[in-house]
Amino acid sequence: MSKDALDKAADAIKRTTDDVKDTLHEGQHRSAAEAERMRRKSLHGELTGAEKMKSALNEAKERAQAEFDAAKREARKHS
Repeated sequence: MSKDALDKAADAIKRTTDDVKDTLHEGQHRSAAEAERMRRKSLHGELTGAEKMKSALNEAKERAQAEFDAAKREARKHS
């Protein structure tokens, strides 16, 4: 096997590994965002305005992180 073939194989393995990691992280962030939304919904009357805002911001942060992981995976497809 030539060096170029080995390099291509190593790059493919790294890309696949990175894709799997990003997919897992994306799922974790989406799950955390949904859990935060459900927590806020179930405790709606018990949360102060500040707690609701903090919860909503946490949900938005988790969704943004999930989108970032998805974008990294998508960018690798096109490189």
